[in-house]
Amino acid sequence: MEQHAIIIIIVILALTFDFINGFHDTANAIATSISTKALPPKMAIALAAIMNLVGALTFTGVAKTVGGKVADPMHIQHGTYVVAAALVAAIAWNLFTWYYGIPSSSSHALIGSLAGSVIAAAGFGAVNFAGFVTIIEALIFSPLLAFTVGYVVMTLIRYIFGSFSPHKLNSRFRLLQILTAAIQSFSHGTNDAQKTMGIITFALVAGGFQSTLDVPYWVKLSAALAMAFGTSIGGWKIIKTVGTKIIKFEPASGFASDISSAIVIFGATLIKMPVSTTHVISSAIMGVGSAKRFSAVKWDTAITMVTAWVITLPVTMVLAAISFTLVKLIFL
Repeated sequence: MEQHAIIIIIVILALTFDFINGFHDTANAIATSISTKALPPKMAIALAAIMNLVGALTFTGVAKTVGGKVADPMHIQHGTYVVAAALVAAIAWNLFTWYYGIPSSSSHALIGSLAGSVIAAAGFGAVNFAGFVTIIEALIFSPLLAFTVGYVVMTLIRYIFGSFSPHKLNSRFRLLQILTAAIQSFSHGTNDAQKTMGIITFALVAGGFQSTLDVPYWVKLSAALAMAFGTSIGGWKIIKTVGTKIIKFEPASGFASDISSAIVIFGATLIKMPVSTTHVISSAIMGVGSAKRFSAVKWDTAITMVTAWVITLPVTMVLAAISFTLVKLIFL
């Protein structure tokens, strides 16, 4: 297939992934504010869409990490086909987990799929394992950090505001949740949309359309708009899981969850590392719930989510390897 044609297919697949990511992952960013009735659902989704768009247009460091740390796009034969196969696998896994309402990681799905497709195409030696491990470390440690930050923030809130009347406390934190929902959606855009930018840029370099991992403006804008549009659709199944099935939210705990996860996600963006916003937000919620009391967390739901997180990387690697094998049989 001509390189121009495969690039067009890749862009369509990548923007489809970003659109799905919008209603799959961004649901996490507004689930708490909807659960506590700080924002009506339609207003929360509109706010998230706008702030994701702004965040996605603001940074590109994570895109360069995704585009260059897993493998070198200039040294992989049939690199554009590798990217196409990876995107098909990542989209399939995202749709599967969305259908069952499981807040799994789009980041894990994309990174795992890219690695699996590269291995199928060029062997294990083609993977930059130092860079790959660095990304995996960020994906693993960020939820642990989010849990800790959530626990500390909620503990401080209980210590500082413990003597306040519950009614006044709830009304004030409900207002603050509007701000934290916006901040969390912005931080989500700064990290998640960049992964799609990175994968498109990887394909452009692999196809010989550019020689650097600098993200073209049209890639930034299209990825940002795709995620914002996906966000505007709303991921109700994920919102229900995150907003009701981990802990019972009050405005104070919703605020603590939002601000804790936003701190971790934006911190990762500043050091140009991709993290799973799903993992970070869910872990912050668990930390907040544990600070109230350990039994406040619905650990059966948490275990199901963690299981999905653990299996996402190997499953998507296998799916991508199968996907590339089929692409190779058909087109190469």
